[in-house]
Amino acid sequence: MEMVEDVVIVGAGIAGLATAVALKRVGVRALVLERSEGLRATGAALTLFPNAWLALDALGVSHKLTSVYNPFKSLGYATNVGNGTIQEVSFGATDGDESGPRSVHRKALLEALVEELSIDTIRFCSKLTYIEADRQQGMPIAIVHLEDGTIIKAKVLIGCEGVHSVVANWLGLGAPVDSGRSAVRGLAIYPKSHGLKPGFQQFVDVGKRGGFVPLNDRELYWFFICNSTPKWKDNTGNPELIQRELIENILKDFPPIYSDVIEHSDLSTLTWAPLMFRHPWDIILKNLSKGTITVAGDALHPMTPDLGQGGCSSLEDAVILGRHIGEVFIRHGRLVPQEAAEAVARYVKERRWRVAGLITGSYLSGWVQDNGSGWWMKFFRDAIFYKLLYPRIMGAVSYDCGKLPKPSSHTELEGQSLKI
Repeated sequence: MEMVEDVVIVGAGIAGLATAVALKRVGVRALVLERSEGLRATGAALTLFPNAWLALDALGVSHKLTSVYNPFKSLGYATNVGNGTIQEVSFGATDGDESGPRSVHRKALLEALVEELSIDTIRFCSKLTYIEADRQQGMPIAIVHLEDGTIIKAKVLIGCEGVHSVVANWLGLGAPVDSGRSAVRGLAIYPKSHGLKPGFQQFVDVGKRGGFVPLNDRELYWFFICNSTPKWKDNTGNPELIQRELIENILKDFPPIYSDVIEHSDLSTLTWAPLMFRHPWDIILKNLSKGTITVAGDALHPMTPDLGQGGCSSLEDAVILGRHIGEVFIRHGRLVPQEAAEAVARYVKERRWRVAGLITGSYLSGWVQDNGSGWWMKFFRDAIFYKLLYPRIMGAVSYDCGKLPKPSSHTELEGQSLKI
């Protein structure tokens, strides 16, 4: 079977769905290819910072989540497990600001985005095998080959399929590298109430760090990061074993409140994964696009979670892609491939240094917090990093990716005809 589409997006994660919503807002229909049988809700929750809420405002979906999840204070607390000292940690937001940080269920975010799309936007069980770039009548075009034999010709192709992106590899970006650290994440659920105030708490020890933040009165999102390769590496399908190893061995020196959170985990939400990232110089120096083919989300900028910017920056990508592609579509009433290629190039130019900075800031933040047992490192972390450097790094969370262009009345009518 052969198909022709204006825009094809590979991957129905945060970046892919948000990009499809952004394009729909400017009148462009996108087909989203997802290899799984349904939405990928891997990961219990994530924290969305002001830059993410500004992007969600632009996408027109923020109200669905702000009505359910309350912002927490811009100051969190980091406890040194070794000596019990507590540091205030700034998250670069203003207390009481409605666009302040909120922790939300990942599934709720995905569903909020999906609700904005037509029922035929996502094509599940569609595994990308390889890509070709061609020119037809002198114009660039991407040819997508799927495992089931389907061939799709697209004026624009956007890879949003995560850290092991086929599209990123085709562009020459190569595979992300292992940071040498790994993370366990989960959702703790209390029968009545956990009794904790809204806010972020973190516990730092040599080579390991844990933390949690409430989502509501009964649920908390928690994480644990360690430098060493864990014993459960070959037993990732056994969350009960991971939970037991954490409580009985790894967290013996951590405060009881943190172990209590782990004990209340919903085991179905518990995951382990190595922390991967892309070298920032790859982002700066290598091709992030070829013609009308590019990447967004983790396919573009996999980073460690130490600034909480993976999902947030993916939402930025979506709005900026939607703006540049939308301007072409609104100007001509259709996608002109040559101008679409120029729009993709403008997107890459706008994102290159921004995401390289986020990758660097995330890596450095994790390195300072999780490495070194010497007195000088502890002094640097507690007296300098948390007090002076971390607030400056977290200033990146206030970034405004801008708005989407308003479609013409003609474009709006075309968009309405896509609804089912």
